[in-house]
Amino acid sequence: MRSDPSTSAAPLRGLGGPLRSSEPVRAARAPAPAVDLLEEAADLLVVHLDFRAALQTCERAWRGLAAPGLAEEPASTSLEVKCSLCVVGIQALAEMDRWREVLSWVLQYYQVPEKLPPKVLELCVLLYSKMQEPGAVLDVVSAWLQDPANQDLPEYGALAELHLQRVLLPLGRLSEAEELVVGSAAFGEEQRLDVLQAIHTARQQQKQEHSGSEEAQKLNQEGALSCKFLSLLMLVRQLWDSAVSHFFSLPFKKSLLAALILCLLVVRFDPASPSSLPFLCKLAQLFRWIRKAMSSRLYQLHVQD
Repeated sequence: MRSDPSTSAAPLRGLGGPLRSSEPVRAARAPAPAVDLLEEAADLLVVHLDFRAALQTCERAWRGLAAPGLAEEPASTSLEVKCSLCVVGIQALAEMDRWREVLSWVLQYYQVPEKLPPKVLELCVLLYSKMQEPGAVLDVVSAWLQDPANQDLPEYGALAELHLQRVLLPLGRLSEAEELVVGSAAFGEEQRLDVLQAIHTARQQQKQEHSGSEEAQKLNQEGALSCKFLSLLMLVRQLWDSAVSHFFSLPFKKSLLAALILCLLVVRFDPASPSSLPFLCKLAQLFRWIRKAMSSRLYQLHVQD
């Protein structure tokens, strides 16, 4: 990321284009060293493209503003200088591809999100949404919008709309978006209706995607069950083929004995009874026929080979 020397330090240039705040940077009355350091940081950023030195200069200016000797200065004298230092620092971090550090870097000076200047918060939202990570500023912007002290600021409406379009809707936080639109006076009636319609459309799309994913999951489960059932059938068939081949590999007498034992267990007939003799004869004939058929089949296979 590189800055255009013809531009000022106030606009934030993100990847692919400038990220601009709606509020211009104005240097207010502040201690002279802080103003000098601000000008030096802007010069390092825009003219010399020395982003690391520009960031270090901003940090040095912040330490000077927090010095005990300046505690007696009115709070309003350095607010805009602090804001301008943050803008230059954000630009420097973005140019060094350290944009993920922007939010933590800003909060180390303002301590809590509710105290962030609207311009700095706007630049953070634009930067993180442009880098496809709007969730990083979700809690910060929500806390800022919920603070009663910020709701009377003229920038409140623009930040609420920006939060809605760049953070809540892309993240699919439709319930929070609806609460913001309905409960905030920053939206006009026509704008509120348009946003609610967009939320309704997004909610319908979410339902369709959810139902589609459920159907796909159900089909996957059915396919998995079918595969398991087929695998079980194949296993049973293999076991049956193994048992049959093992049975017919036994000598004839042993096979006949095994069949008799099976009949004793299943049919429970008495082999010593005269009425059982016809059954035994038929069973012996059946086994001879089976072995003859198996032998002829094996012989045919051997001849074909």
